[in-house]
Amino acid sequence: MRRTTSPDIAAVIKSLNIAYDDSLSMYAAKNSGAVRRRPDSEDIRPPYFRDGDRIMHSKAYTRYIDKTQVFYLVKNDHITHRVLHVQLVAKISRQIGRCLRLNEDLIEAIALGHDIGHVPYGHDGEKYLSSISKKYGIGGFHHNLQSVRALDRMENLNLTLQVLDGIVSHNGEAHDLMIHPEYDKTWEIFDRQVEERQRIYEGHSGIMPMTMEGCVVRVSDTISYVGRDIEDAITLGLISRDDIPEKCAGVLGNTNRDIVNSLVIDVIENSYGKDHIALSRETAAALRELKDFNMTRIYTNPRVKTQARKIEKMFGMLFDTFLDDLKTQNTGSKIFTHYLDNFNDGSRADYIDTTGDPIIVRDFIAGMTDEYFNDMFSEIFLPEKMKSFLS
Repeated sequence: MRRTTSPDIAAVIKSLNIAYDDSLSMYAAKNSGAVRRRPDSEDIRPPYFRDGDRIMHSKAYTRYIDKTQVFYLVKNDHITHRVLHVQLVAKISRQIGRCLRLNEDLIEAIALGHDIGHVPYGHDGEKYLSSISKKYGIGGFHHNLQSVRALDRMENLNLTLQVLDGIVSHNGEAHDLMIHPEYDKTWEIFDRQVEERQRIYEGHSGIMPMTMEGCVVRVSDTISYVGRDIEDAITLGLISRDDIPEKCAGVLGNTNRDIVNSLVIDVIENSYGKDHIALSRETAAALRELKDFNMTRIYTNPRVKTQARKIEKMFGMLFDTFLDDLKTQNTGSKIFTHYLDNFNDGSRADYIDTTGDPIIVRDFIAGMTDEYFNDMFSEIFLPEKMKSFLS
């Protein structure tokens, strides 16, 4: 039996939630304004706090642990994985939000869920899956849209509009000098933006956040990775610290610690008491140059891409195999036993009836960890040794 809160304690909690809302900036998203698709049960937790819990307890969240951030197939336990990146985004964005008197519960929930939709092998895997999607005419693959799909459609968590909007509008690749929230979004506007973006194959989402908290996570995504990726690249011997452009080092510093500190302070100083999130021109220019440096010397470095062609072929082969398994109703396939069979009866029927086979396969592959992806390929395509022919 579920225990309920006594009337006296419920009144105290309600008053505390009201006091928290009153303590926030006039530009913050108040707990009282949280909107869900359908009614939810009563709970002592504020709405965005509850959303953060639901995300952390989701199956998709547990799979962060073995998803690539930048460097894959590297034997080094100190290299950043997706799960650490997500935690760093949450910490950095909450620090900024606290100084700006924004809703930290909303910030944390957005940060925790923002990369749920990332596929095996990071952005390279995303590119391969989008290319396959184009082949089957099912719209481009974008990890931010997939994050929303995983949480809102596949696991059906009934998260708030404000959290899902912050997730879909995050963009660590964008270079924003100033981010203005698009207030007054509705579910209709949100769903239309997602649908329109899904039809586009190239580039990242042009969707902007509806809250200041979403804007903070958007800029914190960049802050969290730009210096951290440099440290990882130095650790792996890909670059040296002296390679960092002098102008960038002069403005931001040449260690992750200093880069994060410089950017966080700059955001706070240029956003405090304002209805937008901003960087100073000097800092924004240095950040752009540093991101360009990372792109050239790290992300597109040929030494990082030596296995890319193999991985691309693996994506294609697995996709075609699982698609054939659906069409032939091969119920022994892992797409049934490890995926579709895990839906409850009602949600499975609805999901299958409203989702085309190629999209079901895409959802399955997108949710895989790197290790599970490799295991599936080995199991399906590589021969197994036998100990004997005895039964």
